Parts: sequence; structure tokens; C-alpha cells
Amino acid sequence: MAKKNKRGNARSKIEEKNKHSRAYDASKIQVLKGLEAVRRRPAMYIGDVGVRGLHHLVFEVVDNGIDEALAGFCDHIKVNINKDVVEIEDNGRGIPTDMHPVQKKSALEVVMTMLHAGGKFDDKVYSISGGLHGVGVSAVNALCEFLEVEVYRNGKVYRQSYKYGEPKAAVKVGGKTGKTGTKIRFSPDKAIFSKVEFKKAIVTQRLRELAFLNKGLKIDFEDVETKTKERYLSRGGVQDLVKYLDSGRNRMHKPIYFADTKEDIEIEVALEYNDSYLENIFTFANTINTHEGGTHLIGFKSALTRTLNDYARRHNQLKDNLSLAGEDTREGLTAVVSIKIKNPQFEGQTKTKLGNTEAKGAVESLVNERLSAMLEETPRFANVVMGKVLAAARSREAARKARELTRRKSLIDSESLPGKLADCSSTDPDECEIFVVEGDSAGGSAKQGRDRRFQAILPLRGKILNVEKSGLNKILSNNEIRTLISAIGCGIGEDDFDISKVRYKKVVIMTDADVDGAHIRTLLLTFFFRFMKDLIDGGIIYIAQPPLYRIRHDKTHDYMYSDEELQKFLKKIGDKKCDIQRYKGLGEMNPDQLWQTTMDPEKRVLKKVTMEDAAEADRLFSILMGGEVEPRRKFIEENARYVENLDV
Repeated sequence: MAKKNKRGNARSKIEEKNKHSRAYDASKIQVLKGLEAVRRRPAMYIGDVGVRGLHHLVFEVVDNGIDEALAGFCDHIKVNINKDVVEIEDNGRGIPTDMHPVQKKSALEVVMTMLHAGGKFDDKVYSISGGLHGVGVSAVNALCEFLEVEVYRNGKVYRQSYKYGEPKAAVKVGGKTGKTGTKIRFSPDKAIFSKVEFKKAIVTQRLRELAFLNKGLKIDFEDVETKTKERYLSRGGVQDLVKYLDSGRNRMHKPIYFADTKEDIEIEVALEYNDSYLENIFTFANTINTHEGGTHLIGFKSALTRTLNDYARRHNQLKDNLSLAGEDTREGLTAVVSIKIKNPQFEGQTKTKLGNTEAKGAVESLVNERLSAMLEETPRFANVVMGKVLAAARSREAARKARELTRRKSLIDSESLPGKLADCSSTDPDECEIFVVEGDSAGGSAKQGRDRRFQAILPLRGKILNVEKSGLNKILSNNEIRTLISAIGCGIGEDDFDISKVRYKKVVIMTDADVDGAHIRTLLLTFFFRFMKDLIDGGIIYIAQPPLYRIRHDKTHDYMYSDEELQKFLKKIGDKKCDIQRYKGLGEMNPDQLWQTTMDPEKRVLKKVTMEDAAEADRLFSILMGGEVEPRRKFIEENARYVENLDV
């Protein structure tokens, strides 16, 4: 009887499967036309539909002007933001408007409404270009409530308007003009983007960067709502960018600059050493910030290490069997490597890593040749650099001995975890998360309120060491930092760091919503940014968002996470009485409240820390956490008016 039931069950499963197979026929295969695919899956084209994706729309249009500048036809770009409307104009050649021989419509309409359409596939039109996929401006068009384009070309003005990517009418010709270029005005679709609010800091950071990378290019920015007008123009190019990045540090010499064309690749390199212990190398390919590096970065690092080692050997500067490791030659180094290359091979549409093998040899050859000459011809520069890198080598040896000592004490050994860590029962990193909590009081509430199965708690006592001012040897002797390294499990430094050994795929910083909490959060972020940057790149570092207020009303209670949210709520309830409690510390919450508001994956809000603006983040960390007082004072004076909450 049991066998019959089993056979019956098997037969019914097969019949059910066949039924679904018959239902899944050719009619279910969808063919998305035009820009419909972009609207259906926007993240495939712009990364996401949050802050990053929203600003990507602006940069895609700006990059078209940059490509005209790279081709030698544009020297002025204007960016105007008025609330949710953006207008971008360049004085390049203007998008072609004549009839397309195949599509039988204006080339302007083809460019604006068809994916993989543009002049960047033909190296006779754009020998150097950042936008190579042909989806940029058409993807922007698809994701906008409206978009208007004006082209100034052949002494005439050409116009076309679109709604959700669809043209309202054919291209119209009207008016005469003596200028050339393209002006695009658009407003993002509020049904696609979670919040349409352009942030000045994000836009201006990229515009400033582009000005540094395109010597002599004027970029004007205007924010109508705040009545802000700024112009970005660099005469020194990447040399000026290095100075800007090092504005919060004590620089040891003037920036060294060299440029040339190798293997048909235009290369620019600027570098200088400062008295910090940190390495800051920024790479660009066709003005795209390749923050994951690539072959041009490999070539630069290889040449730097080999050149300085060769110089040290020739001048008998390596004593006691000491040799220079790559990390020694890059300690205290700020450098920019910018290349312009035909047919660059990027990894994906976001273009964060360069893959062209020829770039490695070209950069390596130029750096080796020019840096060797500089060291031999400029003894003062050579003395400064060699003194710095040899001191770094000796410090590395001391740090190695310190690491060996800490291993013997089982402080960094992942098999011996710190006693203050309340670990989770799961051993699967993909489902495990650790909350780095400020103080024992909040740590106690977090330990009681957590889900022990997958949530670990690590309370830290007081403020950790400011790593911006410290060498690795001193950092490894700090108890709180050693505890943190031990808990996370992936080591620290070039020799020991291994992201595959990380014990948690979410590291959540959870501090109080006051000045001390903000300071501790900044110290932790500085540590991760400087010594575990791969965790940020891997999307592992998060910041918890505990509520600011608890409101009791009508025998219920609600939590508010911002002053803006509180004001909206108070406006909603009108004259009804309510009791408002302002949380200043996590320790004020009982375990249940902490779980409900900040730790429950179903309800909590976490901010992911990203590397989107790495160059600007590096500069700000140096200003705020570095040893130079004057740049920090200037930054505070310039930004104090933007502070919304001040705890005094």
C-alpha cells in the first residue's frame, strides 16, 4: 500500500510539472522594446535607485561633455540644479541632428532613445572616451519624467522633448545661433527613485575632480535654491589634485609630476610624500575614477618599489639585510595616476577597475624611467624620499615583531577570541553580523536584546586610538584595536589581511546620538578606511541608525529617527497631547526597545558605508583627524553654518 502511495505521489508531481510546462509557452517570453528594459530594471544601468543612482544621472550627462573635452572640442561645461530639475550644457560640437541612414530618423532621436547608440564605438569620432557602452544619456532619458534637449549646430538650434523616454514630437529646428554644443534639462522619475533630492556635496566633488583631470576645462556649478555659484578650473591638473588631497597633511616636498605617451597611452603621474603613515593612491582612466584600481595601478606600484629598491642598493642604503617592501615605498605617499587610453576595458558599467594589460607596462616604464632620473638628478628629493621609506621599512620590521608577539599572546589569533566579545552561535559569515557598541552599558542592553543565533556584540571601552596620527606598530599595541581585529578575524596589513577569513558579513557601528558617539564613530570609520578598506569595498561596514525620539500618545508609542520625521508626526497629530523622550544614549533604551528599533532586521535602518567618494573622504579624514590644525579650523569655520544638531 505504501509503495502504491509513493508511485501515486510521484505520478501527481510529474503531472503537475507537465501542467506548468504547458503553461510556460512562447507567449510568456517578453521582448522589451526601446527603453522599457531600463525602466523595468534601472539598477542594471545606473547601479541603484537610491542616492548613488540618482546622481549617476547627472554624471552620465556631464561625461558626454567631458568626452567632447577629451576630443579637444569643449572647454566649458555648465551644471545648474533647481530642486529636482537639472540642466547641463557644454560647448562641444553638439549631438548630430541629420537623418540616420539606417534608422531613418534624426540622429539626435536615435542617441536619446536607443541603447548602445552613440559615436563612442568609432575611435575616429572619440579616440578617448569614458562612456563606452552607449547606454548613458538614453538610460537617463528613460528614467526621467521629462527631458528636453537643445543642440546648437550648423548655426541652428535643434530641440526635442521626451516623457519617460518617449519623444513627444519629432526634432524641431528653430532660431539661429553662433555657438555650438548641447544643453540637456531633465527631472528624474519620482516613481522610480526613492527620493529625488540632489546633494550639492556629491555633485561638486565629482565636478571638482573632473576639473583637476582636465587641465584648463571650466566647469560652472549653480544651485538655484541655495543661491550657490562655484567655478572649477585647474591650471596645474593632477598636480593640483595631489595638493588638494594633501591639504590636511604636512607635505615633505613639492609634487613631482611627469607625463608622456607610451604605447599610444597618454599617462600623467603626480606624487608627493607627507609625514603621515598612510598610503593614498588614486587612479583614473579616461577621467573615470577606478577606485578598485586595475592594471595601471599595478604598473605604478611595481615601478615605484623596484625603482626605490634599485636606488637604495646602488647607494648602499640597505643595512642589516633590510629590503624595501611595497608598503614601505608607499607609506606617506599621495599619488594620482591618470591615463587616457583607446578602447579601455572596464569591469562592468560602473567602471571601477581597469583590465587593459598594455596599461601596466606603459605606466611601469614611464614611472621607472622618470623617477630614476629624478632621484639621481635631485639629491635633496632623493634624501627626503629615501629617509621616509627606510624609516617605514624599520617600522614595518618592528610591527612584524609586535604582530608575532600578539599572536603568541593569542590576541589576533582567530581561534582565541577576546573575552568581551559576546559571539553568535552561527559560524556562517554570510548570516552573521557583529555590532561594535560604545561602552559596557549599551553593550549590556545589546547583548540582552540581540538574536543570539546570528548577532554578536563587541563593546568597546572609550575612544579607540586615532590611527590617522599613528604608525602600525603603535596601532597594534592598542588594546581596543587589537580586540576589534581579533573579533573580525581577517587580520590587518598587507601581509596578514585576508578578507576571506572575515567572521561576519555585516560589521555594524552602533554609537550614541551625541558628540562623543559621533567622535567614536569617526575614529572607527577612520580605522576601517585606512587599514581594512576592503571591508568597505565589500559592503561589509554599516552604521546603525537608532531612534532620536520616543513618543507616547493615545496609549501607544512611536519612534522617530530624525528631527524632520518628528516635525511631520507632530504636524499630523495636531493639538493632541504626547510625551516626547529624546534619546541621547543607547544605554537609555531597554533591551526590547533596542531590538525593536535598531537591531531587528525586519524593522531597523542601516546605512552602508561605501567608497563612492574615496578621494574626498580621504581628504576629509586627513583634515578632521590629522595633525594639521589650520586646515581643520578653516573647515569648521566654512561648514559650521550647515550643522543642524549641536550637543553642548
